Amino acid sequence: MPNLKEVRTRITSVNSTKQITNAMKMVSASKLRRAQNAIIKLRPYSAKLTEILRNLSDSIENTDAAAFFEERKADKILIIAVSSNRGMCGAFNANIIKMVNNLIQDQFEIQNSKGNVEILCIGKKAGDFFARRTYKITDRLDHIFDKLSFENMIPIAEQLMNDFKNKKYDRIEIVYNRFKNAATQQLVVEQFLPILPPENNSKNATSADYIFEPNKQEILNELVPKTLKIQLYKVVLDSWASEQGARMTAMHKATDNATEILKQLRLSYNKARQAAITNEILEIVGGAEALKG
Repeated sequence: MPNLKEVRTRITSVNSTKQITNAMKMVSASKLRRAQNAIIKLRPYSAKLTEILRNLSDSIENTDAAAFFEERKADKILIIAVSSNRGMCGAFNANIIKMVNNLIQDQFEIQNSKGNVEILCIGKKAGDFFARRTYKITDRLDHIFDKLSFENMIPIAEQLMNDFKNKKYDRIEIVYNRFKNAATQQLVVEQFLPILPPENNSKNATSADYIFEPNKQEILNELVPKTLKIQLYKVVLDSWASEQGARMTAMHKATDNATEILKQLRLSYNKARQAAITNEILEIVGGAEALKG
């Protein structure tokens, strides 16, 4: 049985850890509320832009935006891995890393053997992992989450669009966690470029009679890049909200575990203290009996 000093030291240590995890849970809950509001407000706007683009997809030919729909042989691949800058969020980052590895091995193994697969890391955790391996990292954007805004995402989206248009990459894939609720994140692999053609489904198809001003071509040349920028911003917002939800859940579980450990340690402490008192009484009684003898 451990002595009283060891148990008291462990109780102090676990109690300090519990206070830290509880504080981190409350901070993540506050950040989650803001991130959740942001992604919920953006999703309808993004969905409407996608719907308009789908209705106008038949008219995309003979426009500058047609380059973003061009299907090419997938020889040069860029994978965007969206992770977090900090840990303590359960399997959030591990799932992203595992999915990127599986994606390369299952779909792009031939391209990777030729050195034609590159990874763009958004978030420090993914960047640190892949930097220690043999993967080619084209860039690390760890600063994005320091000041997350649509304006800061525009240059990144424009660079990706230029790289695809100039045939630096034939396909761009994004791996990220889509926010569902505070306790659930959905791991997603989403094709960013080329833009996937609309599904030919008469049940889901929507017809719209638009009035174009000034003309259809100019509108499409503006609409397609804007939709891609919004899509990339939505991905990062989804990941940011998912990170806060994952961290809040992980810290909540850690706090509960610390509470349970404290109960066990206090029980052990009381048992050890009771045993020590019993030993002292026995020693006193034994000494008294020895004096009588």
